[in-house]
Amino acid sequence: AHPGVLSERCTDEKSRRILAALCQDYRGGALAGALCEDLCVTGKLLFQRCLHYDRGKKVLQADWRGRPVVLKSKEEAFSSFPPLSLLEEEAGEGGQDMPEAELLLMVAGEVKSALGLELSNSSLGPWWPGRRGPRWRGQLASLWALLQQEEYVYFSLLQDLSPHVLPVLGSCGHFYAVEFLATGSPHHRALFPLDRAPGAPGGGQAKAISDIALSFLDMVNHFDSDFSHRLHLCDIKPENFAIRSDFTVVAIDVDMAFFEPKMREILEQNCTGDEDCNFFDCFSRCDLRVNKCGAQRVNNNLQVICDKIFRHWFSTPLKSSAVSFQLQLQLQEAVQECADPGVPSGNTRRAASSMFWKLRRLLQATLRELQEAEK
Repeated sequence: AHPGVLSERCTDEKSRRILAALCQDYRGGALAGALCEDLCVTGKLLFQRCLHYDRGKKVLQADWRGRPVVLKSKEEAFSSFPPLSLLEEEAGEGGQDMPEAELLLMVAGEVKSALGLELSNSSLGPWWPGRRGPRWRGQLASLWALLQQEEYVYFSLLQDLSPHVLPVLGSCGHFYAVEFLATGSPHHRALFPLDRAPGAPGGGQAKAISDIALSFLDMVNHFDSDFSHRLHLCDIKPENFAIRSDFTVVAIDVDMAFFEPKMREILEQNCTGDEDCNFFDCFSRCDLRVNKCGAQRVNNNLQVICDKIFRHWFSTPLKSSAVSFQLQLQLQEAVQECADPGVPSGNTRRAASSMFWKLRRLLQATLRELQEAEK
């Protein structure tokens, strides 16, 4: 179904009710989190407006001690998440006697389910509930609800490893907070809000677009090469990215991001034709001899970014006479080739690497010409 079909209307009134229920559960000891006190007691985390509801997911804007943040949860109510069975079985007061080894095993299992990766115990730090105390039971229940949200698990794992991923600022129950950034949208003429791009009219925007495009390339290279497994983005659209003030691109919605092992698992489905092997922006091919999709993705992150982002910017000349026509034409042709390479399966990785360096060189040359024109 089209995402819009399953989305309910986003209202401030309903959002306030959702947060009021969260605070009621906090006061009752059912949940915990570093942000609960600010949200429910001191009023230092204040709801501002509803951003969107999408297939159960709730995304709200708030102000936290003067800083704009986004509160997110996959579900509206804390009770929507299946409880931790160990807590249900635990008879000891506050679950204090729960064996740590057993808890570690369950956390590792939930992380593996979300990421499709086996992580060592030493890597589970971001998801450890902290010291045992009076709110230990609420902490465990909250952790369990958060671990059932793949996006939270991805953000927690990658926040210290990548400038292109939102860091988690804290949580309360099943809601977690991330920073509020300038989000992309097809309604923006340049896909991102560049009204305050510094520099001369036209030239400032052309420079900003080139900087953002280079940051997209950096992100692609980073997700392809810098983790133990390639990270595939299967839902690439402007709304799923944001930019910082220095034009660094940040992935703000990673519900459809998968490391290689999980990607292979998702793609390997029964099929009668290639169209059955398309999982959003991640494509495979149907082997008609066994009616099975190949586990190997046949397109890549760069191709889809060229198609859905770069084409919008570079299919027509940049709004700046400072960039030579020849360079603009080369960039236009390179983006077209990148989006639709027509490369036989098997050569795609080498072709993608060659295209990456070609685009990088052309974008850097564009920036040089713009800087020269400013002198």
